[in-house]
Amino acid sequence: MVIDDSNTIRRSAEIFLVQAGCQVVLAEDGFDALAKIADHQPNVIFCDIMMPRLDGYQTCSLIKKNARFKATPVIMLSSKDGLFDRARGRMVGSDQYLTKPFTKDSLLQTVATFALPAEKEINL
Repeated sequence: MVIDDSNTIRRSAEIFLVQAGCQVVLAEDGFDALAKIADHQPNVIFCDIMMPRLDGYQTCSLIKKNARFKATPVIMLSSKDGLFDRARGRMVGSDQYLTKPFTKDSLLQTVATFALPAEKEINL
């Protein structure tokens, strides 16, 4: 799942992931994502930090507080690369931090780090 209020970022991530054989669910913000997570049960979630209404920190915290999705890896996406942002992401339960703009390689490497064994389908 890719949660980002930027259509460009969502589409870029979708293209990279689909080319790699992943199924992708897109969400425009935290509320949209929370509505879709239960239906799609993603294996990995990429979550932008700066979003309207419900920011990435709040979204990640809500995902991690849900027992059903607590173990689902959440990777924070941000154009900020500061120590404070990384620390705040860890405090709400994020598993990793990816700086935007990301490359195809960095995105796919992150998926590979958190993906299920190769014999299982990766559902992002």
